Amino acid sequence: MHMMVSKPEQWVKPMAIAGANQYTFHLEATENPGALIKDIRENGMKVGLAIKPGTSVEYLAPWANQIDMALVMTVEPGFGGQKFMEDMMPKVHWLRTQFPSLDIEVDGGVGPDTVHKCAEAGANMIVSGSAIMRSEDPRSVINLLRNVCSEAAQKRSLDR
Repeated sequence: MHMMVSKPEQWVKPMAIAGANQYTFHLEATENPGALIKDIRENGMKVGLAIKPGTSVEYLAPWANQIDMALVMTVEPGFGGQKFMEDMMPKVHWLRTQFPSLDIEVDGGVGPDTVHKCAEAGANMIVSGSAIMRSEDPRSVINLLRNVCSEAAQKRSLDR
């Protein structure tokens, strides 16, 4: 679950009861990330931590060893179909360099034309809505996105 809500604390238990296995919240939406991370874990879910484009990646760093996934938003949260913000890729690269085993996701404007930038920067998880849903062949778009990420991850592991 990617929770784009103002009080993420209130939704942890309902999402766990509903069967969510991972709860991703926005760092900007809480005053006590540590307590929220603990609550998510205690409710049996993995933890994802998202940052909006205007938030420094260093703001996420103190929590990186306590989470399962970091999500770098590549659009402003709120609605689909926005243009991909390539200037977010240094955040992805920095996270990959600093936390090599962390799952790193990008969300916003990702499709066949932008996925290579995400994967090369270090993203191994992709959210793609409009590019898939507006495609005449969604299956081929999904396969392309998956293959680009897999190939970049394999190359990273070979380069180590």
